[in-house]
Amino acid sequence: MRRREYAVLVAPSMIVMFGLLALPLLRTLQWSFQRVDYGQPGTWVGLTNYTSALGDPRFLRAIGFTIGLTAATFVVVVLIAYVLAVLVNQLGRIRPLVLGTLLVSYVVPQVIGATMFGWLFNPSFGGVANHLLTLVTGEDVLWLTEAWPNRLLLLLSVAWGLIPFAMLVILAGLQGVPEEMLEAAELDGVSTLQLHLKVIVPTIRGVLGFVSLILIMDVLRVFDQLIPLSPQAVQIGNESAMLYIYNIAFRDGGQQLGLGSAVNILLIVVIFILLLPFLRGTAKEGARA
Repeated sequence: MRRREYAVLVAPSMIVMFGLLALPLLRTLQWSFQRVDYGQPGTWVGLTNYTSALGDPRFLRAIGFTIGLTAATFVVVVLIAYVLAVLVNQLGRIRPLVLGTLLVSYVVPQVIGATMFGWLFNPSFGGVANHLLTLVTGEDVLWLTEAWPNRLLLLLSVAWGLIPFAMLVILAGLQGVPEEMLEAAELDGVSTLQLHLKVIVPTIRGVLGFVSLILIMDVLRVFDQLIPLSPQAVQIGNESAMLYIYNIAFRDGGQQLGLGSAVNILLIVVIFILLLPFLRGTAKEGARA
């Protein structure tokens, strides 16, 4: 393909990406050094927004909560998705039916899914799961207003929405594992656990790295689930970084757009730092291929 033809084919995508990503990012970076009100030009304040954010215990608490939720969700999702992918990979004709059923939670909008998920634990809407737990434990858990029960509820909701995607990608990776390799491992007498840890997982390491990247980025940007599931997120310390940005930049009439922009930039830096090991691993896998 000639360079001119290549440029013609790539140019539309580059223009769209620049317009939708680069320009808003540049504007966010500009606003992060300004005090900005809606409808008015920004006023230069230098690093004031950054120092205000880093000095705000609420922001640091939101970052800590987000990182903790990301780590816990990542472990739960990867383990469950891997097990489900292995089980689905062994199915025959009913595989499409099982896959379709498991993917329901992924196609449901996050706010709607979280609302329906919350009904299982909210006594005001029947609270089937909460009722069963009360019968077993004898205690009435306040899932929406107590810190740790609410964190567990958020973890379950976020994981419920992400497991189907992770399972589908891992399933595609499992189907690419050579049969000869599996047969050789069985002839060597390896156990089932050793087969997965020493043969299958190293073989699909690139797939697992890709899944890890997507999962971490999705959970670090968690926002929708907190609206119906954590109405008192600020008071109980379960405010995510994205919810913090929304609260300070928009809920008070948009008087802190500069501070919200600075927090956005800081969050991008945090996401990049957390993703750096996975990016390196993915780059190494690509170089080997």
